[in-house]
Amino acid sequence: MTAHAAPLGPVWTDDPLHTAFSAGDARTAVAGCARRHGAALGRLCMAWLGSQAEADEAVQETLLAAFDGFAAYRGDGSPASWLYGIARHVCARRSELRGRSERLAAEAPRPDGVPGAEALLDARRRSERVRRALGVLKPSERDAVVLRFEGELSFREVGEACGIDEAAARKRVSRALERLRAEIGEE
Repeated sequence: MTAHAAPLGPVWTDDPLHTAFSAGDARTAVAGCARRHGAALGRLCMAWLGSQAEADEAVQETLLAAFDGFAAYRGDGSPASWLYGIARHVCARRSELRGRSERLAAEAPRPDGVPGAEALLDARRRSERVRRALGVLKPSERDAVVLRFEGELSFREVGEACGIDEAAARKRVSRALERLRAEIGEE
């Protein structure tokens, strides 16, 4: 097994991505990951960042980081968990930078009376409520719950992406759900 090969299994062995990873072909491997996981990465980044434009940029940054860091991929986990781990770090850094800039900038007033504004405002309020509830969580819990439910990763893959074992991933998700229920239930 080369440095880039993931654990072999019935699904992974015949996979074109396996061939690219095994051969150390960064371009083909990352392009294959983009095709296979790009939409899910976009949803994850959107859930973390709350802005479609910023999520699109984060996906691009994630794929570039995957290409640049391809040589460091050891094959310990699935390519998806490796990629989601990179996305997690990219989104965390972007959130931190955004938080700093938002503290420095004043919010512009919202226009009133725009047709359909009521529905948009309701949707925005719901999104803000969920983001606020996610903001109450510890970053490690937020990452785990977003990876589990938005990324549709198994607990094992959540653990791989977060650098913890499967049992710890289950515990983080469970703790996060309890806190989310308490937070959203209060409003």
